[in-house]
Amino acid sequence: MSETGYPWPIETTRLANGMRVVVSEDRSAPVVAVNLWYDVGSRHEPEGQTGFAHLFEHLMFEGSVNVPKTEHMRLVQGNGGSLNATTNPDRTNYFETMPAEHLELALWLEADRMGGLVPALVQETLDNQRDVVKNERRQRYENVPYGDAWLRLLPLLYPAGHPYHHPTIGSMDDLNAAELATFQAFHRSYYAPDNAVLTVAGDAAPADVFALAEKYFGRLDAGGARPLAPEGSLAGWAGPVSSVVAAEVPAPRVYLAHRTYPYGTPEYDAVTVLAVVLGQGRGSRLYRLLADGARLAQPDTVSAYGVDLAYAPAPLIASATARPGVTAARLGAALAEVVDELVSGGVTESELARAKALLETEWWTAVASVDGRADLLSRYTTLFGDPALVGSRLPGWRAVTADALADVARDVLRPEDRVTLVYEPMEAVA
Repeated sequence: MSETGYPWPIETTRLANGMRVVVSEDRSAPVVAVNLWYDVGSRHEPEGQTGFAHLFEHLMFEGSVNVPKTEHMRLVQGNGGSLNATTNPDRTNYFETMPAEHLELALWLEADRMGGLVPALVQETLDNQRDVVKNERRQRYENVPYGDAWLRLLPLLYPAGHPYHHPTIGSMDDLNAAELATFQAFHRSYYAPDNAVLTVAGDAAPADVFALAEKYFGRLDAGGARPLAPEGSLAGWAGPVSSVVAAEVPAPRVYLAHRTYPYGTPEYDAVTVLAVVLGQGRGSRLYRLLADGARLAQPDTVSAYGVDLAYAPAPLIASATARPGVTAARLGAALAEVVDELVSGGVTESELARAKALLETEWWTAVASVDGRADLLSRYTTLFGDPALVGSRLPGWRAVTADALADVARDVLRPEDRVTLVYEPMEAVA
């Protein structure tokens, strides 16, 4: 077993236009993963332009100079590949997994929409995708029980003006108000080679990838100076905050959230382990004490997790949904008691061992595929400047001790800094 957690080779280069290229060769199967991370997410969006990064996740599939609408997907899927894209507060990524013989096709497609989307972007396409995002907001957030929890938690966790204050889905008012030229300027600034990391993992030689990257991406101009994201300090932002929402939900649900440390720090490694101890699986504290023991929470609803945000203290969120007859107040008090016990009583060695075993399994599952590896390498290059740091994550979790967990719990799980979000069924507050 690798001590680093990443036993495959890593080679890198940087094109003259600033684009970083990472290759991790693996000849075990004739497959390649092409992964492109842009250093743009909702944290970069200025006031009045929220939701732009997420909208471009959609627009980048709507055609470019040489690739008509829907053709990108058809070319990838028609040649045996799969593809997708995601946006979060810290970045936007686009990725394909292809038979190795079609590596050049995948790189040409990505380069064409990097350099050729703005000339092909027209008002009709923009209006169409704005409507798609509106429908997504309704389907994923507004018309789903508890679906808007993340939208409600963010402004409770982070003050106005903070880069994590608003959600990635953005404001529909902002999207509606912006003109075509505003979107074009946003793309020219952020979707440029000097703001991107291209990673290829799988059945490809580094020299071949570097040559193809130069052929297709090297001709694109750098974006140049771009606005910096707002600073992520939380100085002076503290104190307990609570919000109660009356909604069309089947049962009370309670969220407890705490701001911890930025993703990528040793302290956040400990938070990740602590979250597993608290709320992952049937052996977790929340399951044993609230679902199985006191029978206050529905078993499939108890959870705890860290949200991997790198540019400010990232949140640790615990949640549970009440069983029939259990009030939100009773559930919330019990949930807080379990969290507080981590501070006063610490973590047992058996809980620590279980958490590390679960994280190790998740890690090797993630890096077992070339697409998982490619995404992690892009992540560590974009966020921390060095893809080789990917090898530090597993040793970081392994190094966490019970004493370290106790220190972290005392530091970040204080009731006086807690954010509480409660959902009450409409009939309960009528």
